[in-house]
Amino acid sequence: MTNAEVEILEKTVCFAGFFRLERYRLRYRLFNGGWSRPVERELFERGHAAAILPYDPVRDEVILIEQFRVGAMAAPGGGWLLEIVAGIIEANETAEEVVRRESIEEAACAIKDLISVSDYFVSPGGTTERIALFCGRVDATHAGGVHGVKEEGEDIKVHVVTLDAALSLLESGKINSASAIIALQWLALNRDHVRSLWSVGNF
Repeated sequence: MTNAEVEILEKTVCFAGFFRLERYRLRYRLFNGGWSRPVERELFERGHAAAILPYDPVRDEVILIEQFRVGAMAAPGGGWLLEIVAGIIEANETAEEVVRRESIEEAACAIKDLISVSDYFVSPGGTTERIALFCGRVDATHAGGVHGVKEEGEDIKVHVVTLDAALSLLESGKINSASAIIALQWLALNRDHVRSLWSVGNF
């Protein structure tokens, strides 16, 4: 396979299961117009995801979730992370449909409106995964409890906190999941605009 910028010399499937691991031998166009030397790179294929920060503009509260993550198991704080609602985008499913579905499954909250925040690569040095990130309007009055799809082994605790409290958790390092960091920082910068857009009269 060759295009104007990348020439794939060899491709090998190392593992194919729920996830997929591929190895590429390739070269790519240099900034000076020439070609790089052949390099080998492993690439983790796990699909793309969508995530959402549920926000109640009336109460100025956000909904965070807490669950066990095997990738964080050996981290100083342990395997339980404070995150935002997220899920894998399945075939023939839009990112907007994913966050609406996952908000019900993981936090038992219905999304009323959506704002697109970002669409970013998670770690492009080793995976193709991208996350479509949103902020969603909710009524957090009765939010809480433990949720998740039991058949998938999910045990998800819902936390309803003021945006200021969430930002304090972020500043202290207690929130260290990338999607949550990006979404909270975005909302901190855009809080007044979002509250005006989602005013009480429009709820």
